Amino acid sequence: MRRTFLTPFDRSAITAMISRMDDAIDQMQKTSGAVELYSITEFDPEMLSMADLIVEGTALTTEAMPLLRNISANAPRLHQLTARLVELEGDADKLNFTGLKKLYETHGKTDPTRFFIGNELYRHLEKVCDKLEDVANQIDGLVIDHA
Repeated sequence: MRRTFLTPFDRSAITAMISRMDDAIDQMQKTSGAVELYSITEFDPEMLSMADLIVEGTALTTEAMPLLRNISANAPRLHQLTARLVELEGDADKLNFTGLKKLYETHGKTDPTRFFIGNELYRHLEKVCDKLEDVANQIDGLVIDHA
């Protein structure tokens, strides 16, 4: 019975993982809140690409969670998943820079309100990707400690 209910890692690691995942979800909600607040109906191509990265990142995170039940056996796959999550965050940084530059060049001087709203949305999208990278780092820490 004791074996059945023991987790492969300690309670503080579980709490930290839940906290990182909650931060990512909270940021996703803030992003959708900004879309609703500003009634955004059109998105720059870079914003759409960042959203695609977020969808991929959440799918990778979803795949990783059950693999944590047996970290030793699943360490190679967990490493692949976390490496991809980190890569996604880097891709999001590039899209964020490119999108903001285009946004400024197009609307920065002529339509400051549109620039402000777009800038805020880019900031939210980038933060979601940062939070998913935090989840990846937490998973990596577990793999290092327990594999």
